[in-house]
Amino acid sequence: MASIDTNNGNDGKKGKPSRKTLRVDFTPMVDMNMLLITFFMFCTTLSIPQVMDLAMPASSGEIKIPGSKSVTVILGEDDKVYYYAGVADYDDYTSLKETDQTGLRAMLLERNNIVASKIKALKQKYYRKEINENALKQLISEAKKSDEGLNVVIKATKDSNYKNLVDALDEMQICGVDKYSIVDLQEGDKFLMDNLKQNGALTAMAQRPE
Repeated sequence: MASIDTNNGNDGKKGKPSRKTLRVDFTPMVDMNMLLITFFMFCTTLSIPQVMDLAMPASSGEIKIPGSKSVTVILGEDDKVYYYAGVADYDDYTSLKETDQTGLRAMLLERNNIVASKIKALKQKYYRKEINENALKQLISEAKKSDEGLNVVIKATKDSNYKNLVDALDEMQICGVDKYSIVDLQEGDKFLMDNLKQNGALTAMAQRPE
């Protein structure tokens, strides 16, 4: 706040111009600067990009995965999710199941129940302070990478969107699935989806005698 001191150097003499001293109080300016610094620091923190760790399988070597421990997830139109376990059965259109994100989580938890149960038990030990945070992270990582863990293949159709893929990756983290990969959609997958929508009509036509 500024103020003017008019009683300085006059000495009561007439005709002599009086000097006025101007004093500026910078206290409000300091407060405003602190508010601006706090604001910009907060905005900078918000602008940090949020990333997700993406676990991809090793490209070298061929790994044999049992059908009971593998699931193929197909991201379809209108937030629909299709999946089948093990190897695709093109003769049975009911082998491909249709669900949504909620159903996807339930399916992953059911098929990955051994690892999910281990993770739940480890978290309970952490809450009871039987293990520390570092031990919890290490044991959870080991449980996810064990042979009992589920292997998921994620395929996106052209009718799905980026949100569907992000939601699917979130489900992998929530359900304790550490071994998953993102691959391109194959013609066989398109056939399974079309055949399911037509209640097996394509299979019937293919098996019809000439």
